[in-house]
Parts: sequence; structure tokens; C-alpha cells
Amino acid sequence: MEWRGEGIHAIDRVVAPVARFAVMVFGTDMVEKLGGVLDRLLQRRVLRRWEELADAAPTVDLESLRGWRGRARAMRRHLDRVIHQAEHRLALPVIGSNAFRKPLGTDWAWRPDLWRGPMPVPGQASVPNRMVFCEGATVFHDCRVSELTVRQIRNARESDVAPFGFRMDVFRFDGSFLSLVIDLPDEAARGLKLRHLIRLDVIVELEKPLEIFARLNVKHGPNVEQIVLELPLGEEEVMVEFDLTYTKINEKRIEKLWIDLIFEGPEMNQIILRDVTVSRRPRAEL
Repeated sequence: MEWRGEGIHAIDRVVAPVARFAVMVFGTDMVEKLGGVLDRLLQRRVLRRWEELADAAPTVDLESLRGWRGRARAMRRHLDRVIHQAEHRLALPVIGSNAFRKPLGTDWAWRPDLWRGPMPVPGQASVPNRMVFCEGATVFHDCRVSELTVRQIRNARESDVAPFGFRMDVFRFDGSFLSLVIDLPDEAARGLKLRHLIRLDVIVELEKPLEIFARLNVKHGPNVEQIVLELPLGEEEVMVEFDLTYTKINEKRIEKLWIDLIFEGPEMNQIILRDVTVSRRPRAEL
């Protein structure tokens, strides 16, 4: 049984000019469809051929077997690369995903773009005050000399749901505050009532313990109502709920919402926000 290794190259020499002629006559779209069909047929033929060789391997002469082994090893290197990349990439959270757990009764839920899709500029060093990392996400601090680096990272852990994370590396810090401000979309304010609970879920990794506060800001007319809560320490997945019941918000004049994540004493620390999601649900009627 012979392996005609040069057969594929011979086919390519014949097919190439025919393909160019077909593009001139039938157009690119039609040729691409035909090419897909031919690729599948060729793949089936190659697969059948390797099945025949595998069946014949126990009895074939050693010289032929040695040649088959070399060709199989060369092919296996490429196949292993494809399989490795496929298993790695297909295991990652899907880019653009907005999937996450939502409490019962949720009438609005959202994951900011920073954790959903890739940013044109993935990182920056010596971050200045009021730096807009992407639309809807701004870094604030009052350092005289900035030794803060920020970067969007690809989440790759088995437990990750969000496609991307946000990492802040803080070295010397001579300021009094560091915060990440997240602007909520207009849908968050639409139909918002005092009976609503606004929930913030955060998955955070810290190099060393750090106090993190979340401040909800609700602009209604000329006024801004603020609710400040501390994120629980000691767990990776944390949650806080802002109860609007006891605020003085004018429901009819609500215009805009945003959340400040405030990091106390961040010097010499690495902070990774693996995921940030916000949801809204009405409080259960008594």
C-alpha cells in the first residue's frame, strides 16, 4: 500500500488555475460556497485514507510503516496545536457575555462594558487623575506622583463568568483616595422607585486585605442622594444592596445613577476586579 504524499500538491496545482477561472465566471460568493463543499469532501477522503493506513499498520512492511509514522507525526504536531488552542479558547467566558446570576424579581440587570468586551487601549501606567479608561469607567485619585497602573485582563479561571477583569497595581501612594467610578446606563434610572433595591455584586482579588466602599449616587433634579456601604471582607464574591426606601429621592426627577468603588489605603497592593454587575428589583410588598 503506497502513500501518494505528492497527490495533494498535484491537486493544488490543478485546482488553483481552475479556481481563478471560476471566480471570474461565477463570482467570489459562489466559489467560496463550492470551496467549502470541496474542503469537506477532501477532509473526508483524507480521513478515510488514514483509517485505511491504521488498519494496515499491523501487517505492512517496515519501510512503508516508517514513512507513515513520519507523516503522521508531522500532521499530529499541527493537530495538537489546533486542539490546544481550541480547548483553551473555548473554555474562556464568551466575549460580550451578559450572563450572571440574578435575584428573583429582578427587573433590570447589567454588566459594564469594561468586564464584557476588549478595550482599544488595554492598559496604562502612571494613571493621571480623572482618567477615562473606557466609556462609563473613570479612575479618580489625588496623588501628586502617580504610581498606579491599570489594565484590562482576560479572565481564564474555571470559575470566571465575566469575559474580562480589571487590574490595578498600586505602588507608592501619597494621596488620600482612589476610586473607580462606574456610570450606570439610562435604563437603570428609567422607572426607578423608592421601593427598589439596587444590588451590586463584585468578585475581587486582593494581594493583601483592603477596605472597599461602594457609594451609590442618584441625581434627581439639582440634588444628588448618596448611600455608602462597605463591601464585606474575607470573601472573593461579595454583594451589597442599596435600599432606596428611606432616602429623600424625588422619583419623578431621577436623571442619572453612578457607583463609586472607593479603595482605602491601597498602597503596595494589587486589586483585581474579576466581575462587577448591577441589578435592580422591587422590594417585596408586606
